[in-house]
Amino acid sequence: MKIKVLIVDDSALIRSVMKEIIGSQPDMEVVGVAPDPIIARDLIKQTNPDVLTLDVEMPRMDGLDFLEKLMRLRPMPVVMVSSLTERGSEITLRALELGAVDFVTKPKISIQSGMQEYTDMIADKIRAASKASIRPRSVPNPDAPKSAGGESLPQMRNPLLSSEKLIIIGASTGGTEAIKEFLIRMPSDCPGILITQHMPEGFTRSFAQRLDNLCKISVKEAAGNERVLPGHAYIAPGHSHLKLVRSGANYMTQLDQGPPVNRHRPSVDVLFNSAAVCAGKNAVGVILTGMGKDGAQGMLEMKNAGAYNFAQDEASCVVFGMPREAIAVGASNEVVALQAMPGRVLSYLTEHGSRALRV
Repeated sequence: MKIKVLIVDDSALIRSVMKEIIGSQPDMEVVGVAPDPIIARDLIKQTNPDVLTLDVEMPRMDGLDFLEKLMRLRPMPVVMVSSLTERGSEITLRALELGAVDFVTKPKISIQSGMQEYTDMIADKIRAASKASIRPRSVPNPDAPKSAGGESLPQMRNPLLSSEKLIIIGASTGGTEAIKEFLIRMPSDCPGILITQHMPEGFTRSFAQRLDNLCKISVKEAAGNERVLPGHAYIAPGHSHLKLVRSGANYMTQLDQGPPVNRHRPSVDVLFNSAAVCAGKNAVGVILTGMGKDGAQGMLEMKNAGAYNFAQDEASCVVFGMPREAIAVGASNEVVALQAMPGRVLSYLTEHGSRALRV
């Protein structure tokens, strides 16, 4: 059975390009194209698509308004098509909160050299979306003050534990919401957190700022050459791998613009491998929802170096790809539902952290 895709975009040129890209895939078929959500609404009833690609900004009805109604009345996998602008990134992040599975940036029609790579990326995201678990999402107020974030767990009250231990997180499809659910529960004195989320350049800064407004901890896009502090989370920028390095007694961030690993830059494996080398038993690894296998081997390296690792369970994943691969190679110590993950990670750190530091 081919994956049935409905394309919704107000640009005739983008509709044409998307139709050609999707139609070229042997396991996909375009069942309709619509210039706006009003026409798309009727086409959804007629064609019953498996996946919808939806432009962020459109006439007649805003893409977000349409998405919100769609996820309430007929939940289905949606991949947003976003412009590489600050406004585009803000709207896209809001769309992910409303239930969109993933997003792609609009193709650069004038640049043909990268079209095969772009085609592969869109095809991968649609395949992942077609298998995604679509469930109702809680939608926080994006303008909520920092103190109004999710209820955090109790303070850890162990400055040595907080400064020596680290939490290392990797995620892909569905990860923006999963990371948010994890971070809003973190107390202000939690260990430093390093995060790689598959996301293009131009979106990671908006993502970090959005999280910073919701969380009790400080969240920022990693800049490189900065000390990793307790109560802070550092997100890999979309243009670089994020690595952990040591400088004397301090943990530091490092950015690396080397080639993609597992077709990704930033890559989860790169972050996890660096944590294995630099932090060893003082690291706790967390692998969350995402397609593919990026992070599995790096998490295994972390485990072999003495780290304790958690993988998100299938029931709470949007796409059970990366966690499944990590579990399959024996890299995870525990498989935990997303809702229980923050508490379980902090419980482990409290129970075992001090003892590990004395070894």
